[in-house]
Amino acid sequence: METVLRKKVTIVGSGNTGAATAQAMAARGHADVVLIDIVEGLPQGRALDIAQGSPWVPFSTTVRGTNDWADTAGSDVVVITSGVPRKPGMTREDLLGTNAGIVRSVVNNAVQHSPETTFVILANPMDAMCHVALDASGFESPRVVGQGGMLDTGRYRTFIAMETGASVKDVSAWVLGGHTEATMVPIVSNATVGGVPLTQLLPPDRVQAIVDRTKRGGAEIVELIKTGSSVAAPAAALVEMIDAILLDERRLIPCCAMLSGQYGVDGGYVGVPLVLGAGGIREIYEIPLAEQELEEIRAAGDAVKELAAATPQG
Repeated sequence: METVLRKKVTIVGSGNTGAATAQAMAARGHADVVLIDIVEGLPQGRALDIAQGSPWVPFSTTVRGTNDWADTAGSDVVVITSGVPRKPGMTREDLLGTNAGIVRSVVNNAVQHSPETTFVILANPMDAMCHVALDASGFESPRVVGQGGMLDTGRYRTFIAMETGASVKDVSAWVLGGHTEATMVPIVSNATVGGVPLTQLLPPDRVQAIVDRTKRGGAEIVELIKTGSSVAAPAAALVEMIDAILLDERRLIPCCAMLSGQYGVDGGYVGVPLVLGAGGIREIYEIPLAEQELEEIRAAGDAVKELAAATPQG
């Protein structure tokens, strides 16, 4: 009988977001999943819990928990969720030094066992951690992509649907720029609901309220939960990115990419519309934007380059 080799995804970090991502990926049923963590027993327990749901979901792929990088060998995608999460009052920048060391160590181990992999970065501050991962891996930049735009766009579209009373399925809107409250850019100029411009549906003050809430989308959840941060939305966004790479779906979605002059940014990881498929980023698109939006994206590029320059080197 011919052996069928399934795709393989490694999720680094077995906390709430890592486990939720592993569960969602397992439910898709087309890739084996490895959960890895430095805490003994945690990834094994998470994986066993997910596997025991397989008769009812159902899925026949494997979910494995491990503390040994050798078990991740041959991964097509490595997702980095590990790192210290935000607590109330903390900014993503506060996490810079600690998480840079974690990401650098993770990338070194992953590359050793999966030299052909593609990295998807979630660890905060995400834009700067993409720089760390790129440097540590030695990869070409298309193989290191950040998740920020996907999560923030999900929040933006949700808030637009809530405010207009429309189905979120009919909302088309993007968040570009950085993945911090100061640098993200919810795009108003091309946001539509069922093809109708958002600015035609809502007065300026309500549009601005949505933009402001989107920028604080993560902080709002941290303040409400108090002991953690968002889980379900990041996991949902990650799975869409993973599938785009594994299945070569060539999705045109907002993710964080290294720019080389696009939008006036050179040498910085910034959220932009891009095509994501096998091997990572296939193409980056420059779309028409309002001048103020372009200026804010350029400012996001300057900010992340400054943050990356301040990141402790390994």
